[in-house]
Amino acid sequence: MFARRKKAPAPSPLRQQAGVAVAQRLDANPAVTRAEVPAIQIYYHLDFLDAAQCETLVAMIDANRRPSSLLSDRADPGFRTSESCDMNRYAPEVQPIDEAIAGLLGLPADHGETLQGQRYAPGQHFRAHHDYFHETESYWQQMQASGGQRTWTTMIYLNDVADGGATWFPQAGFKIAPRRGLLLAWNNMNPDGTPNTATLHEGTAVVEGTKYIVTKWFRERSWLKR
Repeated sequence: MFARRKKAPAPSPLRQQAGVAVAQRLDANPAVTRAEVPAIQIYYHLDFLDAAQCETLVAMIDANRRPSSLLSDRADPGFRTSESCDMNRYAPEVQPIDEAIAGLLGLPADHGETLQGQRYAPGQHFRAHHDYFHETESYWQQMQASGGQRTWTTMIYLNDVADGGATWFPQAGFKIAPRRGLLLAWNNMNPDGTPNTATLHEGTAVVEGTKYIVTKWFRERSWLKR
């Protein structure tokens, strides 16, 4: 008996278009810098949020945090040990930020998932993972019905961290330390619209201090229920 080969994800013109359009928009923005990472389309924007905005979001995370969940058929409680909270996209403190992120990338706001806040105390981490959905997992059918594959990820650091807490892309050879107001954006897809395995990344353990971030993922189609 021969083992059945897993079917490789098919190229996607829709995801390919999102990669090209967002990259063109970010490349044309003088406030945005493309990182020298050949394996991934990855960009950063210094001071995307000001100190007051960051402090507001930190307070919201502290007030509403819960243990972070993990979307996987092989859940391991030690894989993601941070705390999270989902932010009301229509709250007056959140909506301008939410819309500014979509505007920066030039993606429809309704393609964006709920802005998620995350808190990492000393010792907490998020082991190496992909943000895109794996089509072999049982959740894939549900994700297809709620906007499809994730294309771009945006992450904003809300504070400086005394030691640890870097975001590390081990396969791409890229690591960035938390810096208040810094926005990081990357395309989870290859140029042909297939998932880019080199986007594997890890939220390394905080050693000293507490790390706060917000993350927003964008889908290939509308995520909001009509």
